[in-house]
Amino acid sequence: MAATVQITFDAHDPGTLAQFWAQVLGYELDPPPPGFATWDEALEAWGVPPERRNDRSALSDPEGAGPRLFFQRVPEGKTAKNRVHLDVRAAPGLTGEERMAVLEARCADLVAIGARRVTRFEPDAMDAGWIVMQDPEGNEFCLD
Repeated sequence: MAATVQITFDAHDPGTLAQFWAQVLGYELDPPPPGFATWDEALEAWGVPPERRNDRSALSDPEGAGPRLFFQRVPEGKTAKNRVHLDVRAAPGLTGEERMAVLEARCADLVAIGARRVTRFEPDAMDAGWIVMQDPEGNEFCLD
């Protein structure tokens, strides 16, 4: 049986970063456990102090196809380029200027919610073209 994958992000603000990625991917915040109407209600019942309630957050694909994303608070900041990154497939099957126009439109949408554009790579004989971006905490990802 194949293993499932969860992608974990270290973060200063797990809740905000989870909200960003939920918008990027169309994911949903994981619901609170059975018996609780909200996460605050569950955390209160478990005795988690208010200052610790943003220590972690998680998202799931509502269709169940993609991996779960988990966000955990860490004290240190990001110091180097990611060794692994996400490719957000915004223009599958498209080529040339049509592809790049779709990527540019999606890039503008993501910048409006807190992403930062890094650089654009033009299509050539080997690659279809893509845009490198960063999420609000500086994690690199590609629109392709």
